[in-house]
Amino acid sequence: MTGVTKEQVLETLKTVRGPDLEHDIVELGMVSDVFISDGKVYFSITVPADQAKELEPLRLAAERVIKEMPGVKGALVALTADKKAGSGSAPVSRPQPRAGHDHHGPAHAPQQQPRAGKLGVPGIGAIIAVASGKGGVGKSTTAVNLALGLQANGLRVGILDADIYGPSMPRLLKISGRPTQIDGRIINPMENYGLKVMSMGFLVDEETAMIWRGPMVQSALMQMLREVAWGELDVLVVDMPPGTGDAQLTMAQQVPLAGAVIVSTPQDLALVDARKGLNMFKKVEVPVLGIVENMSYFIAPDTGTRYDIFGHGGARKEAERIGVPFLGEVPLTMNIRETSDAGTPLVATEPNGIVAGIYRDIATKVWQQLGGQPQRAAPEIVFE
Repeated sequence: MTGVTKEQVLETLKTVRGPDLEHDIVELGMVSDVFISDGKVYFSITVPADQAKELEPLRLAAERVIKEMPGVKGALVALTADKKAGSGSAPVSRPQPRAGHDHHGPAHAPQQQPRAGKLGVPGIGAIIAVASGKGGVGKSTTAVNLALGLQANGLRVGILDADIYGPSMPRLLKISGRPTQIDGRIINPMENYGLKVMSMGFLVDEETAMIWRGPMVQSALMQMLREVAWGELDVLVVDMPPGTGDAQLTMAQQVPLAGAVIVSTPQDLALVDARKGLNMFKKVEVPVLGIVENMSYFIAPDTGTRYDIFGHGGARKEAERIGVPFLGEVPLTMNIRETSDAGTPLVATEPNGIVAGIYRDIATKVWQQLGGQPQRAAPEIVFE
């Protein structure tokens, strides 16, 4: 049987009536670009922001008719808010205390108070972004080892790969295969080294070129965040794509981020780009938890001689200049490169090593920036 086509999907969606009950959602121009991979169909429906809640049945109807198509293995459909519409009725998540927590568990995260218009994710204590102003600074490797460092410190941790165009978590964590779904909608995260993980790399082939515009990126990110069975987590680490584009703005503006960790190398060029990331988070009122100087120095494996290949201390000076915490220096070593390529991150495979200790120390500082270790609270959604 030949695979389903974009044209067939759009033709099927013409059976779904729009809000006016006279025209279909395709005719009304509400359907974004349709992407199909491995029998799974991805698309979003653009609606006014102030009608997103009441139009959820529209999304479910569109998802249902596509799933019923021959040759379709699954469908991921999201509502994309049209920012031009009013947003005064946005739901707000307010945490309420939970009694009787298991005393054998780790010290738990403070539940963040999402700012107006940002709906929290039930079960997740805090969401932090790991970002950089440019690529090639080791941000994803830092995100993985930071997540493992938080876990080594006794926390329940997940990691979301927010890089739609270049997902790296499957390789960095040596995870293959496709995730399963619950009732055809909620996705079970993949797992390795005790981390719960979600990435677009699990849903499409590694060689697939993701040619998506902004609305589809936003749709995919929100589904990987909100339609995944994360369970109870103290911290969800989000590995952001490099730069300050659609994905970063979507996460910063629509997700109640507890804070951001900026990764940079020491040289001036990287720091210039890191400042862009810092400024973006400041503009959207996301706290910067600190800066990590990655590839801070190189120690020759044969002689032990230290070389400051990219200079040294630039990120520390930048942190001092702008008044944010400096989280630590991670050296450039052959071992980090080799274990990253092999999907065997150092914090998990060499927990007593020097570099693993550096990552755990960074994780401790990040956790402290999140406000200590009060008892966890379960979120209760309240509509105002």
